Amino acid sequence: MTFGEEESFKKPVKDTFEEEMKLEIIKDKMNEISEKIDSSEKKPIVEKPEKKKFQIFLDTADVEQIREAHSWGILDGVTTNPTLVSKTGRSFEECIHEIVSIVDGPISAEVVSLDAEGMVKEARELAKIHDNIVIKIPITPDGLKAIKVLSQEGIKTNATLCFSANQAILVAKAGATYVSPFIGRLDDIGHEGMQVVRDIVQIYKNYGFETKVIVASIRHPLHVIDAAKCGADIVTVPFDVLEKMVKHALTDAGIKRFLDDWAKVPKK
Repeated sequence: MTFGEEESFKKPVKDTFEEEMKLEIIKDKMNEISEKIDSSEKKPIVEKPEKKKFQIFLDTADVEQIREAHSWGILDGVTTNPTLVSKTGRSFEECIHEIVSIVDGPISAEVVSLDAEGMVKEARELAKIHDNIVIKIPITPDGLKAIKVLSQEGIKTNATLCFSANQAILVAKAGATYVSPFIGRLDDIGHEGMQVVRDIVQIYKNYGFETKVIVASIRHPLHVIDAAKCGADIVTVPFDVLEKMVKHALTDAGIKRFLDDWAKVPKK
């Protein structure tokens, strides 16, 4: 018997058994890991794209229009401004209080101060009306200052009167909840408003900006289609555009034909 064999012979049986058990456990673990790797290779993980919700806001301060649109079951929010409120002949506070009682969604109310301090003061008062109030602030240097302060205080903001992707970048960095590019007004002066929206959507996607895009100053239903196709989050439309969206000549003709044919059916 050699020295090595003698040492092996002297090794306790218990220690040898424990070592063999440990080796078996290690083998089992390795087999388990190998099976998982093979399974993952056979079944590649496919990430589901995040679902994006397209929302429709009504751009008005007319309470009757808001009630009608709300009754259709498609209204997600409302945007107002001083011009729209002035058309109602009612006080600003009266309009806003009634609107929030109808629509359970974001309601944009605009400040009229031009300095950051005044904007912030107005915004804080408006935010007290209801949790759904969003403060519309024009894109100016003072507007950016106000947006930054309000975002830090948890007050939602809508950066309004946006006419360029550059402006949209700045308000996103300042912390705006929403940005409203005015496409109709750009079209009016010979620019392609929807191209600005496409640029903003792409830039926000590139860098993960959380600011949502509200396509505003909409003139006709095609603007809505273009906004949805390019990935904008929201459109805010006048009531007459909303009415045009639901109408189609072939739908009307079809209804008339059905009713005419039904009139020919013998009745008991």
